Amino acid sequence: MDHATLSALAEPTRLQMVELLVRQPLTVGEIATQLGIRQPQASKHLRVLNDAGIVEVQAVANRRIYRLRAEPFQNLDRWLVTYRQLWEDRFDQLERYLAQRQQTPAPGTGPEEEDPT
Repeated sequence: MDHATLSALAEPTRLQMVELLVRQPLTVGEIATQLGIRQPQASKHLRVLNDAGIVEVQAVANRRIYRLRAEPFQNLDRWLVTYRQLWEDRFDQLERYLAQRQQTPAPGTGPEEEDPT
């Protein structure tokens, strides 16, 4: 797993930018407007995302259009597979435990024994 990707995504504003770019490519100005930040701030965050390889930029006249790159997210998904399997195994164990508990009555909840006196 590339630490630059995780580091870039750890900052909330950059993560919000990624959420915007999931829907469609956007210019710096559009991103800044939608997030309610100034354009220089948006440019700074986009530079970090670009340096991490998360976004790519296309120059069209005097505008810069940003779009997400698939590769970093595919790498992240491959990295998470191990953890998904770990949690699936743990949930399977919990499911078996709960099923076993439902089949075995708790002490004091079974049929009452008659008093021998």
